Amino acid sequence: MSRLLRRLAIAGVCALSLWTGAAQAQKQGGVLRITHRDNPPSASIHEEATISTDMPFMGVFNNLVVFAPDAKQNRLEAVVPELATSWAYSDGDRTLTFKLRDGVKWHDGKPFTAEDVKCTWDVVSGKVDGKMRKNPRKTWWFDIKDIVVDNPLQVTFHLYDPQPSFLVMLSGGFSPVYPCHVPAPQMRTHPIGTGPFKFVEFKQNESIRLERNKDYWKPGQPYLDGIEYSIIANRSTAVLALESGKFDMNITGELTPELVKDVQKEVPGMQCLVQPSNTQGNLLINRDRPPFDDAKIRRALVLSIDRKAFSDILSRGIYNIGGAMLAPPEGLWGWSKEFMATVPGYGADVEKSREEGRKIMASLGYSAEKPLQLKVSTRNIPDYRDAAVLLIDHLKNVYIQGELEPLDSAVWYARLLKKDYAVGMNVQGTGIDDPDVMFFENYTCGSERNYTAYCNKDLEVLFHKQSQMKDFEARKQIVWQIDKTLQEDGARPIVYQAQGGTCWWPHVKGLHLAVNSIYNHWRLDDAWLER
Repeated sequence: MSRLLRRLAIAGVCALSLWTGAAQAQKQGGVLRITHRDNPPSASIHEEATISTDMPFMGVFNNLVVFAPDAKQNRLEAVVPELATSWAYSDGDRTLTFKLRDGVKWHDGKPFTAEDVKCTWDVVSGKVDGKMRKNPRKTWWFDIKDIVVDNPLQVTFHLYDPQPSFLVMLSGGFSPVYPCHVPAPQMRTHPIGTGPFKFVEFKQNESIRLERNKDYWKPGQPYLDGIEYSIIANRSTAVLALESGKFDMNITGELTPELVKDVQKEVPGMQCLVQPSNTQGNLLINRDRPPFDDAKIRRALVLSIDRKAFSDILSRGIYNIGGAMLAPPEGLWGWSKEFMATVPGYGADVEKSREEGRKIMASLGYSAEKPLQLKVSTRNIPDYRDAAVLLIDHLKNVYIQGELEPLDSAVWYARLLKKDYAVGMNVQGTGIDDPDVMFFENYTCGSERNYTAYCNKDLEVLFHKQSQMKDFEARKQIVWQIDKTLQEDGARPIVYQAQGGTCWWPHVKGLHLAVNSIYNHWRLDDAWLER
């Protein structure tokens, strides 16, 4: 494993040289105009868990390492340096040392140093109180024992155990380096980074504006003069504005497969990609709120779901059916079809499952004449609302009468964190296709993002076991078993794996989209406009 990681570090330096030296056709100038779907809860990437924050603000920052922009699949072999120039493992892969780039400055002119790296991960790992309102990925960093500043341009992470996924987690869009000297409240409203674009303005429910960082450490980049995101809550309105040429592209993954077809029919030259977004439609059941503290009622809810119908109605059969991990071939860790057939609830006989659900509900005193009344809460954007309406229709089959409760994004996330809901239809993204990210963020006892408060200490032993494994195939077999147990337990039943469309006009160049995540390629320092 150590030899592999050393080879990756050397390859990463070479890849970065090719990446930064391949700017022959790029043109300087112009503002990239992008439609945005809703009001981001804040501008602080480390405090949020949505593409609504990640995409528009990723260009403000840099990471220690990133996935190579042209890597079609985000994975360990695609990791290249960014603020780090190289890295090296020692002590049986329990020590990871980064050499840092010299001469980098924050947007306010202060120098970037190793202290900023230490400050960032001391806060997000929970070792230091950084006064953040939320810390949704704290559980990613469970393996950090200590962080040592060796000198201003070198920092060392000491880990409790070897963890192959550690570099992968550092590479995603949700892992920027923050400045030590800027307090958390300012990062929520006026973020300071080292990235290719400086923050200019964030008008609630209107727009987000970024401008070119003329002092960016990559010579000659970025090529764009700026980026403007316009918040348009109505998806049909946003599509019409894109087709008319008012905008250059839409926020990534926001268009349904059918809408993509419509856009390309209206504008034949439009470039579009429908891809797995690594977001899952999942059923949230508040296990602590009566009557859902009864495992039998939770099971009845799950038995009502027709996964194929969700895929057929929401996407004409394009959405995948699977567990928590993204389905292959785009996903690295998802079940094979043969293994999925062994998982209860994934069979074709939906009516048989619903009959079992009705028997459960009848035994508890419910019937078609006397259904269980509940509110189905969801985020007030199209993907969530459409899925929630379909869920309400399915619940009727097991004597449950649902009422839709749409919530604005900020309210939705606040309610989830406080467990202030009964049943929810969630469309949750995972920033990186990796089991450590999925399991520790969403299913560990007490995790901020464990919205259903599921807790299985025995299963967590397996979380840690797979995390330390170096053999990919052997690790994948344990990941499959963990995922199967999560679905059997109804921890957060996965209803479908979404695919989303991104469209852009042909004059937009230098975009790079990965097949297994929508979250990690929005630095946009090598994008340009060919007008």
